Amino acid sequence: MTKIDIINRVAEQTGLPKQDADLAVETIISLIKDSLAADEAVILRRFGSFQTRAKNPRVGRNPKTGEEAEISARKVVRFKAGKRFKEAVNNGQA
Repeated sequence: MTKIDIINRVAEQTGLPKQDADLAVETIISLIKDSLAADEAVILRRFGSFQTRAKNPRVGRNPKTGEEAEISARKVVRFKAGKRFKEAVNNGQA
């Protein structure tokens, strides 16, 4: 499923025009991005949570040449599925 598929389904299920559904989906995604960029966790009850984790700099290797390369420090996003979300996926329910 792509973002446009989500927008189309939101429009269908809510009766909103596609422009409004697009704005709603874009706004939600933007809010999640902004919160994670500010190191705030995003918790969606019955769905899951998004958090950022810091990765320390380290030395990696180019698998092709074996040459060492410095990998800089960075943040990574972690999603942890909620209990009801996991159950719905495992039971094939919406």
